[in-house]
Amino acid sequence: MYDFGRQQPLMGYRIAYRQDHANHCPGCDKSHWMVGRVTAECAFCGTALPLIEGMSLGMGRLQAHGVSRTQMAA
Repeated sequence: MYDFGRQQPLMGYRIAYRQDHANHCPGCDKSHWMVGRVTAECAFCGTALPLIEGMSLGMGRLQAHGVSRTQMAA
């Protein structure tokens, strides 16, 4: 989803939620998060951060192999 490693020299440092790190909120400095598929939200102040990698866990991810979008819509 986000390729911060390759683009970091061009864009500078960006705050993002990293799954395997201790993540402290930039708004309130607490570390309790509600993690979704695209963002993580601080449970205390509501600050939302993008995920450093796309997390596609659970049943929410759908893929169609060999089927066009028009066939899926029908």
